[in-house]
Amino acid sequence: MSENGTEKDPAALREEGNCLFKDGDFQGALSCYTKALKLSDTQSECAVLHRNRAACYLKLEDYSKAESDASKALDSDPGDVKARFRRSQALQKLGRLDQAFKDIQRCAQLEPKNMTFQESLRQLGAQIQDKVQQLSSTDARVQQMFSLLLDSSAQESDRHKAAQNLVVLSREDAGAEQIFRNDGVRLLQRLMDSGKEEMILPALRTLVGLCSGHQSRSMAIVNELGMERLCAVMGSGGEQVSLAACHLLQVMFEALMEGMKKDVRGKEEAMLLEPSRELRSMLCHLLDVLTAPAVSGSGRDSAINLLVKHVPRKSQRDPDNSLTLWVIDQGLKTVLEVGGTVPEATQGPPLTDSTHMSCSVLLSKLYDDLKSDGERENFSSLCEEYVRSHFESSGLVEKLRAIQTVSVLLQGPSEVGNQALGLSGIMESIILLCGSDTEIHQQVAVEALIHAAGKAKRASFITANGVALLKDIYKKSKSDKIRVRALVGLCKLGSAGGTDFSMKQFAEGSTLKLAKQCRKWLCNEALPPSSRRWAIEGLAYLTFDADVKEELAEDGQALQAMFQLAKSEDKTVLFAVGSTLVNCTNSYDSEKPDPQMVELAKYAKQHVPEEHPKDAKPFVEKRLSKLLEAGVVSALVCMVKQESPALTDACKECIARVFLAVVEKPEDRGTVVAQGGGKALIPLATEGTDAGKTKAAQTLAKITITSNPEIAFPGERIYEVVRPLVSLLGLDCTALQNFEALMALTNLAGISERLRQKIMKEGAVSKIEGYMFEDHEMIRVAATECMCNLVLSPDVQERFVAEDNDRLKLLVLYSGEDDERLRKAAAGTLAMLTSVQPSLCARVPRTTSHWLEILQALLLSESRELQHRAAVIAMNLMQAERGLAEQLIESEVLEILSVMTKGDAAEHNPACRAAKQCLDIALEYGLIKPNPAE
Repeated sequence: MSENGTEKDPAALREEGNCLFKDGDFQGALSCYTKALKLSDTQSECAVLHRNRAACYLKLEDYSKAESDASKALDSDPGDVKARFRRSQALQKLGRLDQAFKDIQRCAQLEPKNMTFQESLRQLGAQIQDKVQQLSSTDARVQQMFSLLLDSSAQESDRHKAAQNLVVLSREDAGAEQIFRNDGVRLLQRLMDSGKEEMILPALRTLVGLCSGHQSRSMAIVNELGMERLCAVMGSGGEQVSLAACHLLQVMFEALMEGMKKDVRGKEEAMLLEPSRELRSMLCHLLDVLTAPAVSGSGRDSAINLLVKHVPRKSQRDPDNSLTLWVIDQGLKTVLEVGGTVPEATQGPPLTDSTHMSCSVLLSKLYDDLKSDGERENFSSLCEEYVRSHFESSGLVEKLRAIQTVSVLLQGPSEVGNQALGLSGIMESIILLCGSDTEIHQQVAVEALIHAAGKAKRASFITANGVALLKDIYKKSKSDKIRVRALVGLCKLGSAGGTDFSMKQFAEGSTLKLAKQCRKWLCNEALPPSSRRWAIEGLAYLTFDADVKEELAEDGQALQAMFQLAKSEDKTVLFAVGSTLVNCTNSYDSEKPDPQMVELAKYAKQHVPEEHPKDAKPFVEKRLSKLLEAGVVSALVCMVKQESPALTDACKECIARVFLAVVEKPEDRGTVVAQGGGKALIPLATEGTDAGKTKAAQTLAKITITSNPEIAFPGERIYEVVRPLVSLLGLDCTALQNFEALMALTNLAGISERLRQKIMKEGAVSKIEGYMFEDHEMIRVAATECMCNLVLSPDVQERFVAEDNDRLKLLVLYSGEDDERLRKAAAGTLAMLTSVQPSLCARVPRTTSHWLEILQALLLSESRELQHRAAVIAMNLMQAERGLAEQLIESEVLEILSVMTKGDAAEHNPACRAAKQCLDIALEYGLIKPNPAE
């Protein structure tokens, strides 16, 4: 049938899906069944496809969709026992045990002799009994806690313990349900209104437990408590309370947005309001928080953080950016108002040192989420209109607000910032205010000048004339705040040549003098953190110069000061620290030019970039050692933990690059793990830029190769490592990344069946099989070794058992290759398969006419490991079929096995013991006679 014909034929698509399902490609099978459903026009065919699709969803652990599809199959045919069984499995996983029990009970009635149904019925019955007992016990505990909290005569310490116990109970499904059903939300509301932080915190944390992953409860709680109350709590003065309220709102947003993606059925559906309308109502309250004067600075930052996380699309593949468009329409001017606020000079809400940076990140995220030129033009025109309206107003304060807004835009969507900077009079006012006698006016102008220096297309004269202006400010200003900012401007202009050693912007030694002054200010604890942060900004630019890197690496005090700031509450320092460390470790991307092209460029008198001698590998390794001694790993771990918009995707990429550089030497990987690097790397490998995720995943691979994965990633964390590793098995990754991922997956596959199932679920098996054909010898070996561990899983074994494939043939042929590691891996896989799947033994002789020669060569190998594998294969073949035993005994294998069993050390050699077992089997078959001498 032609390809076009296949696409239009539901039966062919269903058959293709069945084949893919058998091969373990559940995502591919799902796609085929979905296409077939669109083309099918018969009810019975649709019922079968829904049933098959339910099986795919079960394998992919999407239990809601599995339940939905199985129900659709049963709507067409209530007697479909397979569909009912699959729905029972899905309901069981979803925790709806009573409904699951009814389904499996019906299955057992329809097929009373089916032992699988009987066993499932027994297990579900036991689970329901356990749940009843647990609910009864949990209900008593919840009631006890409620009684204590409602008893005004109880001691304060007892009431506090009761509140903490509710937090623990809410983390269990049974506890959360009992708290919710027993009107616990109203009690928690009373605790929140108590005004006591020791009661408010556990109340908020209990609500987090109630809302986590539960849409209907989240919506009920939002409507009962009201967003006004929750936002007011988040905007209160206490930072801990603010963060706890922010976490609660984040959990609510996640539950609501996740629920919008799912097909909700039955009672759950009836309880819900329109999710998108409720979501916009919650966002509207967050926008109101931004300019509310009663809200604290940390509460405002939390609101911005929530907008950053939940408004833009998670993936550009999602076509719906309506939330972003709605926020731009309803709240862009509000965000610009906060971004343009200068607390010391303009009227506005209280801010923290991080607020302006958070606004820049939010504006950048919104702009990047726009899909068309029209949407981007609208965004730019709204920003320009806001800046122009304030700049053209009478009064210096309004002009200052306009300049501060431009500065925020330049740090965020720089293209929009450049357009705003080009408005008539803006650049001239910035230059003029740089000479102001008022410190705050001068500070705002200098900061705007610094941000403009690298990005202003219409203000290119800054790079030509900016040095003299900034030098003048640096020399004449009496304020360290202004001087450090002017110094950063000089650093920025002085680093224009990047890592090109031949492109020096300043006279010899000037860059080192600037760096020395930056380190001096960095170490000066008398300066406020905001000023010391600017010193790191300067180093981020200057460390393009290898001489500056060397001096910074030798300055232990400066490194300690930088790491302390990275761990501090000032989130705005994160990117500057990350950039400085990337420069010091040379972990930026760099390609060495082709020597022939260099010669051609020199001949044509074109500029050729030159590498600094101190950027050579020995110098970089020495700097890495110094950074490790100074505690760079603990600083990186703290940076990843920061819940702030300042931890941008670009910042995460910097951290991932430094981590990869730090683990380059195997002996340093234990230090990284011991200081929490393993835990910190997982979010870096799943969120951020593509380059950052790849670097973090490669770091995880290196750690998994040389460390015990169960120690490096304890508990459930080890399962989170699988997906990043599988992401390295792509054509867009380097051969080294492919190789390291395969090595790491080999280690994980040898640990447990659950990990092997996780590897299969992530679609790795097909990719690993592909790499077994790779031309690169080391990658081919690594893939075969990985498969050797994966065949411990029955599901992978089934791929070899399936008819019409050459998987077994490949293993037999690889067992005869010259590369010893490849032979060991292939022979080991073959030994395992022939042991657990005896049906494969009869197929071995059909793989190649040289199979016996290959087996004999393995038995005669000098390697005891290869001898052992070969002897086990021979033993499995002989045990499987008498005919195979006859073939082996009639060949030279008998003589080889006989020789192997002789010798004093034969009893202690596994290969010899296996050879003896082969002879024992031949003796049982009567193919050989016992030796009278023995």
